[in-house]
Amino acid sequence: MNNLRTVSDTKRDFYKYHTRPINSIYRRVVEELMVEMHLLSVNSDFRYDPIYALGVVNTFDTFMAGYRPETDRNTIFSALCQCVGGNPEVYRQDAARFTDIAGQLTPEELLACFTFDGSIPNGQEIHNLATAIATNAKFKYSRLFATGIYRLLEITDPEIVKSSDRLKAAIEKISEQLHLSVDKLQKDLDLYRSNLEKMSQVLEVIQDTLKADRKKREELKEGKIQPTLE
Repeated sequence: MNNLRTVSDTKRDFYKYHTRPINSIYRRVVEELMVEMHLLSVNSDFRYDPIYALGVVNTFDTFMAGYRPETDRNTIFSALCQCVGGNPEVYRQDAARFTDIAGQLTPEELLACFTFDGSIPNGQEIHNLATAIATNAKFKYSRLFATGIYRLLEITDPEIVKSSDRLKAAIEKISEQLHLSVDKLQKDLDLYRSNLEKMSQVLEVIQDTLKADRKKREELKEGKIQPTLE
């Protein structure tokens, strides 16, 4: 009997942990993240690692930054991790640890860690993980892993992700050392950056709409405008 969990199973579990409806504007973000995490969780070659965790945490925090009510964000994140058998505290802790590590490195030192230089101060854990990935012929790459790489680079120097040439050179170096497809990694990061821009535009429109609604309510309250019948 095939007991492989389905997306429907995972979605059902998600709503056991988070019982409130998801705001419609963010529903696609949550469901796409859920599906990607589900597909990885049922893949026999997939192994959780802190760079993947950083990708999950960064993607969630970035795209859910404007979510209301704000208190729901924690339960949504916890539900995403739990519905695929993960521990949200471990995701957060691993992401925070690698964020701290990257914050102590220059971009050059970070790249050296990926080229298996174990002599970089504070970079030993990244070095060890990079070595394990490069020597694992069945390593399961994912877009969330790519996002984790992107975030590590961004932490070491925010300017590196603003320069297409510097980012491309770093991605090529890391891809080569980890035996990953540079085209795939670049394509996934281009999509991620494009989605960031789109979400930023959506949030800007939302904020403008909310501001206009508040102004209208204040003017109605002060009697500056008359209510309209719809």
